[in-house]
Amino acid sequence: MYNNFNDNNNNGYNEFSFYPENNKSKDSGRIVVILLTIFMTLVAMATISVMAYTLIKGGSAKENQPTGGTPSSQQNEMVSNGNGSGVIRDNIPTIIQLSTPKDALTIPQVVEKVSPSVVGISCVASDGMYTGTGIILSEDGYIITNAHVVDGGSDFKVVLDKSLGSETYSAQLIGTDVQTDLAVLKIDKTGLPAAEFGTSGEMVVGEAAIVIGNPLGFELAGSVTAGIVSALDRKLTVEDREMNLIQTDASINHGNSGGPLINAYGQVVGITSVKINSTYGEGLGFAIPIDDAMPIIEDLLKYGYVKGRPQLGIIGENVTEIYSQYYNIPQGFIVRGVNENSAAEKAGIKVDDIVIGINGQLITTIEEFNSIKANFKAGEQITISVYRDGEIIDFDVTLDEALG
Repeated sequence: MYNNFNDNNNNGYNEFSFYPENNKSKDSGRIVVILLTIFMTLVAMATISVMAYTLIKGGSAKENQPTGGTPSSQQNEMVSNGNGSGVIRDNIPTIIQLSTPKDALTIPQVVEKVSPSVVGISCVASDGMYTGTGIILSEDGYIITNAHVVDGGSDFKVVLDKSLGSETYSAQLIGTDVQTDLAVLKIDKTGLPAAEFGTSGEMVVGEAAIVIGNPLGFELAGSVTAGIVSALDRKLTVEDREMNLIQTDASINHGNSGGPLINAYGQVVGITSVKINSTYGEGLGFAIPIDDAMPIIEDLLKYGYVKGRPQLGIIGENVTEIYSQYYNIPQGFIVRGVNENSAAEKAGIKVDDIVIGINGQLITTIEEFNSIKANFKAGEQITISVYRDGEIIDFDVTLDEALG
């Protein structure tokens, strides 16, 4: 029986004590209770053992899963749940892993391969000093960059990569082409690590794109950014001309101009141009495809300019639709300047003429005009239609050759 008592010898603590009685029926009941207790204990121990084994087995399976690259077929398997289907999300690959082929280089390997071929470029202009990036074209010192990096400048300097001692050399300007934003410099140095050039025509949207350059100046020289090719064959109008470009989400900032856009094999596939980025907004990177750039570069090396490119010799400003309606004049572009001894001056075109057509085809902007003009070569004759003093006049013009 149970006895609840208070014993002075136990310092007044309440305790429960059990006193067995000499009764067989009660002994039998106690045995049954003991047996049931033992049975329940065994069942509980078995259950705990099974759960522990399952947890240990599951942990081992996770440890044996691959840690990189493309997920296995088991990882990609669609699994059913109460609300539909889902995807197992263990070991999700990175964007770079998804955008590079199996035989590609890692980004650190690409950087190690290409960085020695990337240089810094500086020049002095009337309003200060400008810096940019360049690519070593050949081991004997020819350097590719953007035309806008060196346009109007003098005292050109080329700074080699830190792996080459960060040496600085004076450079000679070999040639520029403003239309494609390309230029070539030359330094008196041999044994340089020339970049490996790939083929932009083999690029696909979604593949890895890596940029190395000097954003915001030489203090951040050799900076690396990476992303993917966002689009190919972008036809964008830059200033008064249309350009065919590669679009990327790799970060390109001022100072990256003239640097390389690189594929996953460490090959230069484009030449970055911040001038284009600035025109179209933040977060959009653009590069000149190397397949388009190389013929221009070859002409710059041979002649210092692009051979056979036509030039009219005028500066114009578009007539907007509102301006056209308000002043009751046709759309086209107003001639704001005529170069001395140019093809336009020789033909009789004057300042304030409104150019409205070329070879019988009406145009409404200077960009349209230049796009059609680009189909002709220097020395060929075209007919330009202008609006002057209420009349439309046609002028036969023999195109000059652009020398830069």
